[in-house]
Amino acid sequence: MAGGRGPTLRRRRLAAELRILRERSGLTGEQAGERLGWSVSKVSRIETAQVGVQTRDLVALLDLYGVSEAKRDALKEIARTAARRGWWDTYESISTDYANYISLESEATAIRCFSQTLIHGLLQTEDYAHAVIRAALVPFTSASEIDRRVEIRMTRQKVLRRDDPLNIWMVLDEAALYRLIGGAEVMKAQCASLIRLSELPNVTIQVLTSAVGAHPGGNTPFSVLSFPEVYDPDVVYIETMTSSLWIEDDSEVHRYSLAFDQVRAMALSPDDSAELISEVVGRL
Repeated sequence: MAGGRGPTLRRRRLAAELRILRERSGLTGEQAGERLGWSVSKVSRIETAQVGVQTRDLVALLDLYGVSEAKRDALKEIARTAARRGWWDTYESISTDYANYISLESEATAIRCFSQTLIHGLLQTEDYAHAVIRAALVPFTSASEIDRRVEIRMTRQKVLRRDDPLNIWMVLDEAALYRLIGGAEVMKAQCASLIRLSELPNVTIQVLTSAVGAHPGGNTPFSVLSFPEVYDPDVVYIETMTSSLWIEDDSEVHRYSLAFDQVRAMALSPDDSAELISEVVGRL
């Protein structure tokens, strides 16, 4: 799904459950639509999480599929919380794309990411983030808006230190270590922070050196997000200068997962990566 408006995790979860219930009832999407007086496209949009499901429509679907009371209560609770506001909703300037990403990131259990020219936002220091955001937005954005965006990025990082911390595995192109974002001192502090973060049990950092030559990551940084429930399949997130791309097709997500596994295998080990980053700190 390109261009944002990606579904929240709860909406995806509810959509997947409704699709499973319909299939178990032996109905096609067209048949379900006919019995409810809906178009088949309405059933499809609900089951693909393109739209949320209204309470009356949810009840109609559950009646049609003969769902038990206990299951009904669980699904109604998911529907009720699907539009629940998160901390990010207090920032009016956040785009829908970004809000959707933060929502999924906050509920993910793991992120595997290939970062090419910049360090992943969850692992950035405040000064590094400020330099990155300022460079990307000036001259279009005020200083106060830059500060707000840095604050959001720093708040996002709390997922790494919560009670059930997010696991992040970053493969970082070596070139990113030599790009002086914010100057030598900022970059030195950022590299030192990476070394400290790599000591956390839920953080793995590997460096892909220039010596490996061509690799499956190509020229596109990407993140693969994984979730705790089996009916919440992995999604791939790719951010561009003006929009975001969500990839949810199973075969395409699998290709990105394979690409990550290959660049991970080609990269330095976590220990050797920490040593290389330490050498960069020393030179800076």
